[in-house]
Amino acid sequence: MVKRVSLFVTCIVDQLFPAVGMAMAEVLERVGYTVDFPEDQTCCGQPAFNSGYRDEARTMARHFLKTFEASECIVVPSGSCTSMVTHHFAELFAKEPETLARVHDLEKRVWEFSSFLTEVAGVEDVGARLDDVVTFHDGCHALRELGIKSAPRRLLAHVRGLELREMQPAEECCGFGGTFSVKFAELSGAMAATKIDAILRTGARTVVSLDPSCLMQIQGALSRAGSAIRSMHLAEVLASR
Repeated sequence: MVKRVSLFVTCIVDQLFPAVGMAMAEVLERVGYTVDFPEDQTCCGQPAFNSGYRDEARTMARHFLKTFEASECIVVPSGSCTSMVTHHFAELFAKEPETLARVHDLEKRVWEFSSFLTEVAGVEDVGARLDDVVTFHDGCHALRELGIKSAPRRLLAHVRGLELREMQPAEECCGFGGTFSVKFAELSGAMAATKIDAILRTGARTVVSLDPSCLMQIQGALSRAGSAIRSMHLAEVLASR
């Protein structure tokens, strides 16, 4: 039975949203886990991978393997980074049987935060309270590659004082897509505008997601539109008391 978890906080959380990592640690400790933070961790290699720099991505992936190989369980506050490790590391090392075997062994121990809580910890009520009206954005990687849909909603349903209003459509991309938002800024902006319209129609005061990168895109679009709606990572919601 897992009692100790290692946090992989991701580049965006480390550099831009450290409160998300702290909230995740707080929730995990609250439900009974000992949490550690391997200080040698860096990027999982996703930006390089998505941009076609496979050798550079491979170097980062090797470092990730070395850093977390001894971890009992690795919890990640990002669907996209979780997907990179559990789906695309294998692609990087398809021609290296020994490394590929290490990757497959690690894959089984890497979990996106909401899935870890509901599937490994077996909890849906973490004792959170947040008096707010929220809407939830499904990030593309979490939804389409990891199949995560109900877990965050079940966790939100147990937050006291919280009302969840689903946007239509909740599953539409926000337009970030990592380097996509840089290479195709005009298209990314149009997709963000569509997402903002859907959020505004709910009347929610807060938009919640599993991915800090999506929240960064959405918050930027909301701010440019002059909206007072805030963004929160699921971990921050669940850490609220």
